[in-house]
Amino acid sequence: MSTDVAAPVAEGTARHNPVNWLAASVLLSTPILALILVPLYAWFNDYSTAAWVSFVVLSALNGISITGGYHRLWAHRAYEAHWSLRLFFMLFGTMATQNSILVWASSHRTHHRHVDDIDHDPYSVKRGFWFSHIGWMLRHYESGKEDFRNAPDLLNDPIVMFQHKHYLPLVLLMNFGVPVAIGLMVGDLWGVVLLGGLFRLVWSHHTTFFINSLAHMWGSRPYTDENTARDNPVLALFTYGEGYHNYHHIFQYDYRNGIRWYQFDPTKWLIASMSWIGVTRNLKRCPEFAIEKAKLTMQFKQAEAKLSLQAAGHAQLEAWRAKLAQEYEHFTQVLNDWSKLKETWYAEKKEQLLHKWEEASFRTRFQEIEYRLKMQRKRLRLLTAQVAA
Repeated sequence: MSTDVAAPVAEGTARHNPVNWLAASVLLSTPILALILVPLYAWFNDYSTAAWVSFVVLSALNGISITGGYHRLWAHRAYEAHWSLRLFFMLFGTMATQNSILVWASSHRTHHRHVDDIDHDPYSVKRGFWFSHIGWMLRHYESGKEDFRNAPDLLNDPIVMFQHKHYLPLVLLMNFGVPVAIGLMVGDLWGVVLLGGLFRLVWSHHTTFFINSLAHMWGSRPYTDENTARDNPVLALFTYGEGYHNYHHIFQYDYRNGIRWYQFDPTKWLIASMSWIGVTRNLKRCPEFAIEKAKLTMQFKQAEAKLSLQAAGHAQLEAWRAKLAQEYEHFTQVLNDWSKLKETWYAEKKEQLLHKWEEASFRTRFQEIEYRLKMQRKRLRLLTAQVAA
């Protein structure tokens, strides 16, 4: 998997940006305390099974509330959810201590709008791994300035605004009250506080932060190379499906990140399963044609790049170039056919002339075009392999 990324831009003016003392205190002290206290306690005491279970369960609840709630629900409006699920996501997202929904989602929308822009992307990876992972939160940078004009929907959401108004007390309640209550119930107060409280908080922080840093540096780009976002199935394992980041950055309003059945995306599975009982609804999915188009566009770029590396006198070079030109012409024709069919469909729909059998006919024709794109992807993959051999 590729790890190339544009050279980091030195943050020469960091000293002129005031320290965010609250964030710096929490983000720098908690890992140090965890490194000292968690093994120190284990040296003198055995952690109970209940303490380890509290770590696993609370970490999962925090993670899924960030990915399913903060990210896909509130930041991207990829689906709608019943108030009970939104309340659940708000509480356990608060426990993850990654700022309020309003601040988090607004900042994330800015990130998508200005991705990789060192002046406007709040956590641009082009300012280096440290900055994109955690450094952007340690000082008050201009790129991270709060501006909620991009979040009028959130300003009118009562659950979002309740949390924003009472954020600090809710953080203390969820991070101290919940672990202490569990610890007292299972008879292992300090074990649960250290594993389900402190270690869980550090784990939740940095697995999420890896999406801003590593997921823009390490992995593949099957859908677009217009930004640094990568697909990385390894990161998906620790981030509840968020590792398919290249897909997400080109199709941000899709409730899925891992779009194939075999791709690990428990957030997608939760959202979909909740729709079966009416807790979630209006799940947004990117059209398969757009996905295939993005993949093919990248394959053409890769094939052209490999052809350009071949020696001028290579025996097959002209044949490969002719084949690539032929495939690109076919690709253009498929796109034109799709556009014409879409225009016809919209026109018929607008005039409400579509009968059921006509709708079925349109679906069949759309599927035929999607199939043509899939077959072309296979041919292009074979051609690219021949060029690289």
